[in-house]
Amino acid sequence: MRIANISRIALAVALLSASAKPQVIEYENNGQKYQTLTRNGLTVIVTHMPNQIAGFAMMQVSVANGSQIYWTVKPEEFSYEKTGSTPLNAMPANTVINQLLAKASHGDVVKLVKSYESALYGIPNMRSTNGYEERRQSALSMGASAKLQAAAMASAIALATTRVPPGQSTDGAVFFPVSRELKTLSGGKLTLRVEGETFEFNPE
Repeated sequence: MRIANISRIALAVALLSASAKPQVIEYENNGQKYQTLTRNGLTVIVTHMPNQIAGFAMMQVSVANGSQIYWTVKPEEFSYEKTGSTPLNAMPANTVINQLLAKASHGDVVKLVKSYESALYGIPNMRSTNGYEERRQSALSMGASAKLQAAAMASAIALATTRVPPGQSTDGAVFFPVSRELKTLSGGKLTLRVEGETFEFNPE
């Protein structure tokens, strides 16, 4: 009887652990606040970028695949919602780059790069295998006009649709259009839906 009771308790604990919702971990580094969440081996780290560029508010995102499957991450699968408002999806990378080409100044691009690098390099021990560093080197090698170099740097920063292999990682910025209803990314909740999984981060 005692063995049977112990078996039932062990089974209940196992079922509870299996159904437990993964918890968001929050931490701060050099004044920058980060949130990280892992589901089924995929770890996503997010932080606000303080500057607005050409009508966009932004978040820096890093993704590490510790599972045995491929994950396809798309910027438009990120949404931001404030209480009482409609969720707003991030913009596709090509749309962001085209708008930056049309509206952003050289000073805007410099500010974007500094803001992004500050957010990215504040993540302890996070170095993407296929992320901003590789894209930045490619952008810097372009011997083109200042406008095309600015577009290349914007392309290096914006998170594009990426298929992340097992054991690999990537990073990028997701861009939300600023509106009368959403002037800043504060007081709301970020959500990512990817491959049938939902990552919900804590409201700011």
